Amino acid sequence: MITTRTPLRISFFGGGTDYPVWYRQFGGSVLATTIDKSCYITCRWLPPFFDYHSRISYTNVENVLNNHEIRHPSVRGCLEFLGIEEGVEVHHIADLPARTGLGTSSAFTVGMLLGLYALKGRMRDKHALAADAIHVEQTLLCEAVGAQDQVSAAHGGFNRIDFHPDGSIDVKPVIASQDRITELESHLALYFTGFARTASQIAQEQLKQTPQRHKELNLMLEMVTEAQAIIGCSHRSLDDFGRLLHESWKIKKTLTGKITNSSIDEIYEAGLSAGALGGKLLGAGGGGFMLFYVPPERRAALRARLSNLLCVPFAFSKRGSEVVVYEPEELYDEALSKERGEIYAGRPATSVRWES
Repeated sequence: MITTRTPLRISFFGGGTDYPVWYRQFGGSVLATTIDKSCYITCRWLPPFFDYHSRISYTNVENVLNNHEIRHPSVRGCLEFLGIEEGVEVHHIADLPARTGLGTSSAFTVGMLLGLYALKGRMRDKHALAADAIHVEQTLLCEAVGAQDQVSAAHGGFNRIDFHPDGSIDVKPVIASQDRITELESHLALYFTGFARTASQIAQEQLKQTPQRHKELNLMLEMVTEAQAIIGCSHRSLDDFGRLLHESWKIKKTLTGKITNSSIDEIYEAGLSAGALGGKLLGAGGGGFMLFYVPPERRAALRARLSNLLCVPFAFSKRGSEVVVYEPEELYDEALSKERGEIYAGRPATSVRWES
């Protein structure tokens, strides 16, 4: 049995420039951090005593006779990518719900791949793990997703991630004192606005608009460097970071009409009226979590103003995807089955015959 823990992330600046349709031509950058909220995936080879081949448990439970029948796209894609046809059992739980702008789908894919590699007795470094997850989501599953979430989930930490036209990706930790990072954490508040539509569906619309959004995306790209400079310079006020978030959010809203709506706009304006200097809706848009930059002395006022919303405390995390339980089992292959009395993989439970 293998259990992996993979962090969720908060993306501050540069979102939209991590799509291949953009960075393969112009290059892209994002500033993002992983947080102390994770998804957990447990997987094992499924013993051949059941009337199904594989079992997948998440929001739904799937018992399938063939791995190609699995409806969960990431599980199916990861098994296909690694050429796994044997029966598996997979369980998924998470600290926060999916479709909320925290990179949950890519965290799932990264954690799933890491678990399957461990199940096969193989190691995978963080850079290769991220590349594999990007390939599964973008190429095998043809999902309209960027590349930042997979990189953040695999590497962990507070990073500037650069995407180059040749397809290469650089991950550079943000250089700042721990006091400075702690100060930034104390100015951030995370509120749940409600469930979003599927990120890839919203992203499809954004990708269609990309050729007409060069000015906006270039401005958002420049903000990554500016935000990095604010954090790294102890003489600058961190409030500039909050104001820059506000400017970025104003630009992001113009990328497509599906990123925000009247309810989200009301929440954002309410936050500003309570003392927040800036913020943004996380992820592709349409709902999910909204991040505010608010001076500590105004946090109580913000909480009172948004009392109808759930505020989720969080902290930055340096951990990337990791194996937290490693208890490997031998695959129930035919040779092993014969030793135990004609227990063949794929046979229903009624066909098992024990001999002394």
